[in-house]
Amino acid sequence: MSKSEILFNHATTIIPGGVNSPVRAFKAVGGIPPFIQSAQGAWLIDVDHRRYIDYIGSWGPMIVGHAHPTVVAAVQEAMGRGASYGAPTEAEVHLAEKIIHMVPSIEMVRLVNSGTEATMSAVRLARAVTGRDSLLMFEGCYHGHGDAFLAKAGSGLATFGVPSSPGVPQATVAQTLTLPYNDLVAVQDLFNRHTAGIAAVIVEPVAGNMGCIPPEPGFLAGLAEVCRQHGTLLIFDEVMTGFRVAQGGAQELYGITPDLTTLGKIIGGGLPVGAYGGRKDLMQQIAPSGPVYQAGTLSGNPLATAAGLATLEIIAQPGFYETLDWRCQRLCDGVDQLLTDAAIAHTSTRVGSMFGLFFTDKQRLKNYDDAKTCDVDRFRRWFHGMLREGVFLAPSQFEAGFISMAHDDATIDATIEAASRVIKTL
Repeated sequence: MSKSEILFNHATTIIPGGVNSPVRAFKAVGGIPPFIQSAQGAWLIDVDHRRYIDYIGSWGPMIVGHAHPTVVAAVQEAMGRGASYGAPTEAEVHLAEKIIHMVPSIEMVRLVNSGTEATMSAVRLARAVTGRDSLLMFEGCYHGHGDAFLAKAGSGLATFGVPSSPGVPQATVAQTLTLPYNDLVAVQDLFNRHTAGIAAVIVEPVAGNMGCIPPEPGFLAGLAEVCRQHGTLLIFDEVMTGFRVAQGGAQELYGITPDLTTLGKIIGGGLPVGAYGGRKDLMQQIAPSGPVYQAGTLSGNPLATAAGLATLEIIAQPGFYETLDWRCQRLCDGVDQLLTDAAIAHTSTRVGSMFGLFFTDKQRLKNYDDAKTCDVDRFRRWFHGMLREGVFLAPSQFEAGFISMAHDDATIDATIEAASRVIKTL
């Protein structure tokens, strides 16, 4: 029995499911998850000393690679001055300035501890500012585990949500509306019929939690226009896409200006962090400037701000995104060609350095219903085949993959060679 198996079996007796976040348990693909001991560059090393090329990247934040020397040095220096103060620091101000400089729509920003905290806080602010209660979100988009977001679609389009998890009161999601992603006609119809008004529309501008599904042409611009017409705030959840698909996030890539933006992952360089920001007139409603309460003991933690500042300095270097995008395209094109040559039905997607692979006859996936028609059993075989070859992919058909600047040509070549062997077994 491997050390990972021993650890997992023991963990299940003291941690729910043996993991501290559900997808890590491999429920979607089966098997025992490797327990990771360390990481360097594009590689993970498990407790059994197996090495894996990593395409999870801690679910997105490791855009410069694991244990980047500049990031490590920044955190070590910060740790030497103390791990937490519960008081303001100069580094918080510098990180806020950096975010505002790099993200087009953000004039003022509040640091928090996680993406979930950022989205919860942004929705609270939107409700306070508009005086409305209803929230519109899209099926298959994930905005954290806040109660209001754990709503599943009802028995038709434009229905109020029903709880998707025990422990979430019906009353909590009673004002959460759900629609299919990429369906602008349904959005327009809902707004025309919902006379009470909607406080906010929250959307992943590039869906990353039903696999990687890009927005249809005109979808994001249409959302912005509908929100403008109806006095509704548009919230871009860029926890995943922020600084990932472009330096200024998806809003820079697609030329859209949301009212509020939520961030996480990359702005902490791998440490726990989140943020929400937007127009100054909106953000000044947050306590202590205004009446909308939100607080956090560890918000602006000096270790996270140090890692985030170091990471943002690296990604701001000229040519960073051009190189990163090219490497991701090279990886996706290589695997896509192998699958095409093998006559295996599939669709691949990519936005910047995010990517997805779906085993399906559909040439184009638009939403969660499309994603659910994919061959998840073939994905399971693909996942475990690649894992045996030393390539660590997201353990679910419904998660995006990521590359980092540490994925050089040799690493990508090794991945494509591994894929060529696995494809013969599918």
